[in-house]
Amino acid sequence: MIVKDDFLVKLRQFFGLNLYEVRIWTALLSRGKATAGELSEIGDVPRSRAYDVLESLEKKGFVVMKLGKPIQYLAVEPKEVVERLKKTVKEEAEKNMQKLKDLNENDALSELNTLFTQGIEFVEPADLSGAIRGRHNLYAHLETMIKKAEKSVTIMTTSKGVLRKIEALQPTLAKLTKKGVKVKIAAPMTKEIPMSEMKSYATVKDVKNVNARFCIVDGKEIMFMVMDDKDVHPTYDLGIWVNAPYFAGALENLFEMVWNKS
Repeated sequence: MIVKDDFLVKLRQFFGLNLYEVRIWTALLSRGKATAGELSEIGDVPRSRAYDVLESLEKKGFVVMKLGKPIQYLAVEPKEVVERLKKTVKEEAEKNMQKLKDLNENDALSELNTLFTQGIEFVEPADLSGAIRGRHNLYAHLETMIKKAEKSVTIMTTSKGVLRKIEALQPTLAKLTKKGVKVKIAAPMTKEIPMSEMKSYATVKDVKNVNARFCIVDGKEIMFMVMDDKDVHPTYDLGIWVNAPYFAGALENLFEMVWNKS
């Protein structure tokens, strides 16, 4: 059996299997029915590990053990495996969600908040900063910042950045607008950007001559991206988060100058 390494890598990512598991599974799929020894040889897995791997695959619902001598294993149809995994993932997600809900009603969360509140008193303002790598992490931190807004959210970004922010932050921004938080978004606008929809939760301006990516919350917190999103892969995108009212206020004043000229 010849299975390309890149295909095995994809299977491991999709199904959450280790290298031996994916080799044994694909070997069994190619045969339909086989013994542990046969699968060990076909999948190039040490015979001493084959039984452990097959037991693991059986628990996960990928294979079925056929009674008899010698013991053989049957492959479960891949479509059925996917359905089983979907069910398992859903059940695990529901369990984890319930744990987090229970945490809200538990003394542990209040104790954690107390620790954080007490600890933050000893942090110097200059220390309230950090570097965040990866666009997924950047948007997660942006959402955390924006959720806490009480007065204003100021965003300057690129045309592609606007589309990403609509997708990731629109529900949060809409909630803030209902609370009376002023949301301003400046960017080079294109035909693909639904400006009419954005205007329901933000004041929007088409700014062509400024190339920048940042967000200011309540004139205190800033997240600014240090690279052009045209030139960086999302995985390597880098943002700097700073809790610095003096700097934030100065940057917001510069933003207002550009805003008023546009």
